[in-house]
Amino acid sequence: MNQHTKVLAIVNNYGVEQDELLVPVRHLRDDGVHVDIAAPTRDGIRTLVRDKEPGETVSPTHTLGEVDATGYDLLLIPGGTLNVDSLRMRQEAVDILLAFTTSGRPVAAICHGPWLLAEAGVAYGKEVTSFPSLRTDLANAGASWTDAALVTDDANGWRLVTSRKPEDLEQFLRGIDAALRLRTSAAAGH
Repeated sequence: MNQHTKVLAIVNNYGVEQDELLVPVRHLRDDGVHVDIAAPTRDGIRTLVRDKEPGETVSPTHTLGEVDATGYDLLLIPGGTLNVDSLRMRQEAVDILLAFTTSGRPVAAICHGPWLLAEAGVAYGKEVTSFPSLRTDLANAGASWTDAALVTDDANGWRLVTSRKPEDLEQFLRGIDAALRLRTSAAAGH
């Protein structure tokens, strides 16, 4: 990637699964990608490990209300039950997701992250994976759920990259990298 590639991660200030946020953010930054993290407030983001144990605290770069979604190449939605359950109730988060999907830009969601897709009404017609407890919610939202470490779907004019859990992060990162390569290649006219 290059320094012009930009990724936006959206999370709640409490409850995001530590590795599902930090592993992709560090991977992308190490690869020269500019990554911003937006949360409801500028307070520290208190991550959790397995929805229970306290994890690292991370500083957001923006609030959800401040962020302009138009300048980013990919949207990252990490999991964590409490994280996404709160995030999906925030209109700003739904609006950010819709800004990506309506403009054809890729979205990467892991674990409970796809819950936001159901809330925003953009899961319909997509093949997805997620934490298994979301299977019925995603099916009810019109998605086709698959139990796999990585599912990539290009239906409806935008790429969706999904994975199930922290153990799938290696595959999830490969899916993100492929989506960004495709996006930057298309933007460059190749």
